[in-house]
Amino acid sequence: MTRDRHPSREVRELIHHLEENSQPLDALSVEEARQQQESSLTGNSDVERVEAVRDREIEVAEREIPIRIYKPMSEGPHPVVVFYHGGGWVLGNIDTHDALCRVLTNTADAIVVSVEYRLAPENPFPAAIEDCYEAVVWATENGESIGADPNRLAVAGVSAGGNLAAVVTQVARDEGYPDIDYQVLMCPATDFSFETKSYAENGEGYLLSDSDMRWFWRHYLPHPLCGNNPYASPLRACDFSKLPRATVLTAGFDPLRDEGRRYAERLRRAGVAVRYRNYEQMIHGFMSRLNGPRKLSPARDAIEDVGCDLRDTFGN
Repeated sequence: MTRDRHPSREVRELIHHLEENSQPLDALSVEEARQQQESSLTGNSDVERVEAVRDREIEVAEREIPIRIYKPMSEGPHPVVVFYHGGGWVLGNIDTHDALCRVLTNTADAIVVSVEYRLAPENPFPAAIEDCYEAVVWATENGESIGADPNRLAVAGVSAGGNLAAVVTQVARDEGYPDIDYQVLMCPATDFSFETKSYAENGEGYLLSDSDMRWFWRHYLPHPLCGNNPYASPLRACDFSKLPRATVLTAGFDPLRDEGRRYAERLRRAGVAVRYRNYEQMIHGFMSRLNGPRKLSPARDAIEDVGCDLRDTFGN
C-alpha cells in the first residue's frame, strides 16, 4: 500500500480474515480451490427475499446447462437479465453468487437468469462462452414462459463473468442474434495481459493477485496463443461498434481495474453509451460481498447503482 492510497477499513479487515483462513490458489488443487471459494461466499442465511426462485436446466444439443431463475415481487412482465458468475472461469457456480442475484433482481426489477456454465480446466475456452451464449438465446426464445419480456434483454457478470458477458455481446452482434439491449460488466477481465499500472499497484496484497490471474488464465486457455482471440480477450476486438449500451464497474485496488476502464473507453470511442464507475477504496469482486459478517457496505450501493441503470434503460 502507498502512503496516500488505502482500501477501506472493511476491506482491510476482510483481507486479513481471508489471509488467515485461506490458501493461495497455486497451493491448491482445482477442487480444493472451488471448495475454498464456495465456503467463502456461501452459507450465510441473511439473503434477500424475492418473489420466487426456481432451478431448472436448458437442454442444448447433447448437454444441459443448469440455470437459476429469480423473479421480483412486482407485477410483470419484466425485463430479463442473464447473469454470469465470477471465479476465473474455473471456480464458482449459481450458489456462490446467489446473494448478488437476489439483490439484482429487486433493484433492477427484472427476471434474473443465473447460468452455471461449464468450467475449466475440464472444459476450457471456448466452452463457457458457448453455454453463456446459448443461455441468452434461450432467454430470448423462452422469456415469456418465465414471465419475462424478451424484447428487454441484458447480460451481466462479475470478474470472469464480466468477461463472458462482454464476449456474449460481441458474439450476438457477429451472429446477428439475439438483440441484447444492455451489458453490465463488474470488475471484468478483458485482456490476457499483466502489464497494466493496476497490476503493478495491486498485484499483491489485495485478495486477487497477479499469480491468481495467471493461474486462472492457465487453466482457462488450452494454449497461451488463444489469449489473442477477442472472444477470450474482448479488449482485443477490432470493432466495438453496434454493441449494447453498458455499465462498467471497477475497483481501485483491483489488478483488473485498468483493463475494465480501457474496455469502457473503447466502447465509448465506438459511439456506445457507457456509464463507468470506479469504487476507489474497493477490491476485486467486492460487489459479491453482500451479506455475512465480512460483508462490504459499498457492495449494496454498487448493485443498487446497476439496478438503477437497468431500470432507466428498460423504463421500469
